[in-house]
Amino acid sequence: MLAETLASQSGKAVIYVATSQVDQTDHEWQARIAEHRYRRPSNWTTLEVPVELSTTIQQAAENTCLLVDSLGTWLTNVLEQDETNWHETVQALLQCLQQARCTVILVAEETGWGVIPAYPIGRRFRDRLGYLVQQIGAIAHPVYLVTGGHVLNLSDLGSPLVKLKLN
Repeated sequence: MLAETLASQSGKAVIYVATSQVDQTDHEWQARIAEHRYRRPSNWTTLEVPVELSTTIQQAAENTCLLVDSLGTWLTNVLEQDETNWHETVQALLQCLQQARCTVILVAEETGWGVIPAYPIGRRFRDRLGYLVQQIGAIAHPVYLVTGGHVLNLSDLGSPLVKLKLN
């Protein structure tokens, strides 16, 4: 909800970038999507972008605010990429974020605080999301952590551990 508040306060036309893939047979997921849609202002535009996130950011107009919800869901849609393609995808995303004309608000899950998954695909997800969030955190400002109903501005409290490396 912090991201939605920040988007509302941006003073720009808000485009909600939904990264989930819609599965008509998953009724519980459909209910979650409906809840998200219900709480959004009616003047927001919604784009369903399960994979082409970089293209969406590149094409956004300067007077818009993209609210991307969420990086973890987007990652699940590209998780099967091999290491080479994955790094190319990340580099493309980082480059377009740095060159974006619009405001971009990214929502990302924090997976590093949990148990290390027992299965390879779970470990791949955890490792890749951690890497992606670190890389974006190195160029994003501000960066917030929301936990326990509280917001911490990490940009004020700390500094990035990594330096962005673009190829």
